[in-house]
Parts: sequence; C-alpha cells; structure tokens
Amino acid sequence: MVPKPVCAVLLLFPVTEKYESFRQEEEVKIKAQGQEVSPDVYFMKQTIGNACGTIGLIHAVSNNKGHLEFEPDSPLKKFLEESSKMSPDEKATFLEKDENIRVTHESSAQEGQSETPSIDDKVDLHFIAFVNVGGRLYELDGRKPFPIVHGKTSEDTFLEDAAEVCKNFMARDPQELHFTVIALSKA
Repeated sequence: MVPKPVCAVLLLFPVTEKYESFRQEEEVKIKAQGQEVSPDVYFMKQTIGNACGTIGLIHAVSNNKGHLEFEPDSPLKKFLEESSKMSPDEKATFLEKDENIRVTHESSAQEGQSETPSIDDKVDLHFIAFVNVGGRLYELDGRKPFPIVHGKTSEDTFLEDAAEVCKNFMARDPQELHFTVIALSKA
C-alpha cells in the first residue's frame, strides 16, 4: 500500500523505437489540436545528457512546493525561486550553469548501486514525472517540447490516474521489462 497523499509519480521506462514513434506522433497531434496547460505548471527542457532523473525530480518537487518544506539555504529552493518565471529553455540553460545542483547531481549519481554512465553515454532508459496541478494530470518530460495533459485528476485519485498512464507506456512495449514506478508521498 502506498501512503497517501501521493504528490508525484516518477516513471523510468525504456526508450524504444515504438516509444520514439509514439512520441513524434503525439507531438504532431498536440501541436495540431492544441492543449491547455496551466501557467502554474513548472516545466523545463532537458539539455544535459543523462540528467533525466534530476530533471524528473525537479519537475516533481517544483510542482509540489506547497506540500514540501525546504531548508532556508537549500540550493534547490534557491534554484526553483530564481527560475520560476523563466521559459522551459531558459530553465535548462540556468540548470546547466548552476554549480550547486550540478555537484549534488554528480555526487548523488556516484552513490548509486550501479555504475554511473558518462554524461555522453547513450542510455536507453528515461525518467519522467507525473504531477497534479490544478486538478489536471500532467506528464513532464524534458525531452518533449511541452507538458502533456492527461485529463482530470484529484488528490484522492492521482496515484491511480498516473498508474493508468504508466500502464499505457508498458502496453506500447509489452516485451519490455525495464519499467520502474516511484511514488513520492508522505512517509
């Protein structure tokens, strides 16, 4: 049982040809049909190689500041405050230049249980975040040009709603086994 409320869900999934084809079709469809994205959604592009986990966590945390407490001198708090009004591309550039976040990212990556890939290595797994902003379920993927709206959600149904979208990722590649879902909730 996952403790509620869940404030964000991170999905690690394989980047396959099927996924890439779907991603391109989805982008064309959304650009043609449009979608309404709340101005309250914090979204940034990913321009740093192999930093999708960091970007996913930034998306999860930044869209849930009301549920979290930061240390007064937190580098992440400072980064989020200073970048909040920037465009997704400006946020990415700002992250590239933020020494505190870079050092934290690198030291955390080195603490993992597996060998850390080089920033330039080709990695076929990718992290994205799902968040509830204003009662709508958003998929936040720094490789995409914009957030993806997946419909209505609530604090009570968010985990189940995000799980349904995660199942769609799995259904696209039923032969793949490399999926991991992480819920961020109160301990």
